[in-house]
Amino acid sequence: MALPAIRSSLHGSLADQQWVVEAYLLTLSALLLLGGSLGDVLGRRRVFTAGLLGFGACSLVCALAPTVPVLTGARALQGVAGALLVPSALALIVDHFGPDERAAAIGTWTAWAGVATVLGPLGGGVLVQAASWRWIFVINLLPVALTVALLRRLPADATTPRRVDWIGGVLCVLGLAGLVFGLIEEARYGFADPRVFVPILAGLALLVAFGAWERHTREPMLPLHLFTVRNFAVGNLTTLCVWGGLNVATFFIVVFVQQVGGYTPIAAGLSLLPITLLMFTLSRRFGALADRRGPRAFMSGGPILAGVGLLLFARADAHPSYATVILPAVLVFGLGLAATVAPVTATVLGSVPGGHSGLASGTNNAVARIAGLLAIAAVGAAVSAAFISRLDRDRAIPPQVRTTLRTQPLVTTTPGLPARDHVLVVDASVHAFRVGMQIAAVLVALGGVVALIGIENRAPR
Repeated sequence: MALPAIRSSLHGSLADQQWVVEAYLLTLSALLLLGGSLGDVLGRRRVFTAGLLGFGACSLVCALAPTVPVLTGARALQGVAGALLVPSALALIVDHFGPDERAAAIGTWTAWAGVATVLGPLGGGVLVQAASWRWIFVINLLPVALTVALLRRLPADATTPRRVDWIGGVLCVLGLAGLVFGLIEEARYGFADPRVFVPILAGLALLVAFGAWERHTREPMLPLHLFTVRNFAVGNLTTLCVWGGLNVATFFIVVFVQQVGGYTPIAAGLSLLPITLLMFTLSRRFGALADRRGPRAFMSGGPILAGVGLLLFARADAHPSYATVILPAVLVFGLGLAATVAPVTATVLGSVPGGHSGLASGTNNAVARIAGLLAIAAVGAAVSAAFISRLDRDRAIPPQVRTTLRTQPLVTTTPGLPARDHVLVVDASVHAFRVGMQIAAVLVALGGVVALIGIENRAPR
């Protein structure tokens, strides 16, 4: 909910908004595998604690950032800390719960994660509207301090003697950075510009090198043999599709309802509150049902239902009614999401031996974050293209204003735009948003189709 406020306060563009999100996702995605491996090697409680402390310190720097580049850099470092947190959290659950309780425990974790995911924007909306966007980072210090204190109650965990694959980590970071940089900057320069196609090609080459290194090194960050396990491979492919669409949807919904729909930050946060209630109420239940009856029905039906919810968002106009447009979409999407997350996570983690739980957790979370990272960048380019294409149908907008709008889609007006052309920009913004939601819906539903075809049910409990 803070993105429009950050854009206004620090005089940014849509690309700057994307980078505030993508800088975090980039380092988080690229280093999750390394974070999971470090948890296995050094101990999950120790790595989790280090991640918490780093996350808190970076949050403070974000809160004090005077410019977009400083904020983006702090967000990138925050992603490094997050890469230590996420895989260790799930691996601790796997370590402390037996097979009969694991899916339900992961469902509880998912429920609280869902609460944080949606209450976070709501609380952020309150802070942005009542005080400043900077407080959304300051507030992180409280849960960090509380969790560090609680971690001291856990017993020391086991470690695995293994070397850390630093070369793989560097190749992964640089490869993703080049690809994402090119996709985001495409809206500004176009694919034909060397500032776009050179980073993209270099990023792809480095990712190929990463795969080759992981295939031949003795102790890889990502053991490719894990993907020979059917449920592990299919579960991660499902994750790639679902989380790609999910991240696209949440990014553009937050931007659209405020910058075009006129919602305040608080109203935008409240609009997504039903997702929190559904996740909190149903995630553990769906996790337990999937454990007893097998995950395939939930991993296929849930994403398809969530995709239908995203298609309902595509009905929005410049003044979307909450009761008839936003709420039905939120309810359908939230129900599908609640049915999906815990079964997917439990299936992936349960498909590998316990000694690899940190690595499996890191892999699955890396896939989820990489999906969001690439999807936001790629669909962002598509949304910008749809916006400009719609504007190009009418030549009334002055060329200099059109150039400015190329980097600022999903707006209602811009300096230098005559009042008579306001309706053209609004129409282009609505059209571009609908394109984004349709792409997100296809991605999420595709994850359900993949699971329906590929997931193997275990024997019912």
